[in-house]
Amino acid sequence: MKKLYFLGIFLLLGITTSFAQKYAYVDTDFILGKLPAYVAAQEQLDKLSQKYQKELETLHSELDQIYKDFQAEVVLLSQDMKRKREDQIVNKEKEYKKLQRQYFGPDGDLAKKREALVKPIQDEVFNAIQAIAEQGAYSVIFDKAGSMTMIYTNPKFDLSDQVLQKLGYKN
Repeated sequence: MKKLYFLGIFLLLGITTSFAQKYAYVDTDFILGKLPAYVAAQEQLDKLSQKYQKELETLHSELDQIYKDFQAEVVLLSQDMKRKREDQIVNKEKEYKKLQRQYFGPDGDLAKKREALVKPIQDEVFNAIQAIAEQGAYSVIFDKAGSMTMIYTNPKFDLSDQVLQKLGYKN
């Protein structure tokens, strides 16, 4: 009877642990902050950003000066000269905004440089996390940097296809 009782407990423990999912978290900000390559890339990006910002500030100062000069002389200018100076101001503003987008826009020089420098490091970190997750049989790994987002999930626990089927959509 004792053997049957222990066998029952052993089977029950085996079944419950086979369905148990392991969760973990990482702090990617902490990890990246410890990588010399990432720190160097951030410093390089900061220097580039400062250079671009300084260039934009110089252009903005020129624009301000042109505008102030125009305001001071507007009463003395003919209609034709006013129009030319206004066009000059508008063109300078367009140049400023274009340069600003070129440097800091979503597809700007800084974003492209960040992509080139930082993405390979982030990919390396993700691959390491994925290897650890698979080795440790973790179902989900959360990233506590910023907000709690799932950084790795075991695909066998993804129910997205089943939800789509339930809604009437095919894979």
